[in-house]
Amino acid sequence: MNALAATSRNFKQAAKLLGLDSKLEKSLLIPFREIKVECTIPKDDGTLASYVGFRVQHDNARGPMKGGIRYHHEVDPDEVNALAQLMTWKTAVANIPYGGAKGGIGCSPGDLSISELERLTRVFTQKIHDLIGIHTDVPAPDMGTNAQTMAWILDEYSKFHGYSPAVVTGKPVDLGGSLGRDAATGRGVLFATEALLAEHGKGIAGQRFVIQGFGNVGSWAAQLITEAGGKVIAISDVTGAVKNSNGIDIAKLMKHSAENRGIKGFDGGDAVDPTSLLTEECDVLIPAALGGVINK
Repeated sequence: MNALAATSRNFKQAAKLLGLDSKLEKSLLIPFREIKVECTIPKDDGTLASYVGFRVQHDNARGPMKGGIRYHHEVDPDEVNALAQLMTWKTAVANIPYGGAKGGIGCSPGDLSISELERLTRVFTQKIHDLIGIHTDVPAPDMGTNAQTMAWILDEYSKFHGYSPAVVTGKPVDLGGSLGRDAATGRGVLFATEALLAEHGKGIAGQRFVIQGFGNVGSWAAQLITEAGGKVIAISDVTGAVKNSNGIDIAKLMKHSAENRGIKGFDGGDAVDPTSLLTEECDVLIPAALGGVINK
């Protein structure tokens, strides 16, 4: 079952429990607008490369649409559609006056230079600038994107519409971003884990953690869990996986990952097969990479 089918199934179950009118149910499932654009950029070697970008604006009944932009080679319309729908429900459940949207570009950010990523981001912004905005749709970082990506979007958007810092969230603090935004998602993982463990009369301290993914979410979760007394015994990312039963030195791994664009080759533990990570013996498993990894 793909992401959109799963999300729609869950929504239909919720609609049934709420006794929603069938006409309302149908209108809530269909997105407000779907955008697909071609982004052609010159590569550093002078050749041209084309990428497909998406933005799905799901619902604006409660306010401007809101949602991240991800750069990943598996980005497709169904996934973006499902994530946009989830943003609508998340903002509503948390009672934040926003609607839901999501975007992405089908590319492998690790294979692109910084200047190529900037050109790609700016071309994508040129194609969608008329359809995003402070009161319309506010993008944010997601997988494969960060504060720098948001700074490029803000700068490119401002060329057309004047200086508009509120057009994106997750931008650098110097450009009006929020303090703590960088760690926010990983901190959310910490809070959710604390709440779950508390139900079982336990705390973070002394528990053994395995984390799949060492991007923004996984790396911050690992740091914050370690600070709270938890022991992270295995971590993986797209480059490889590392295991240390005595606990991984997260600060050291952060430094290694930043310098080597991944955790592969880290000497603070044993290299293990990344595919075996989800079945490693532990107290808490945190999937912080792609969705849909836990199957039968």
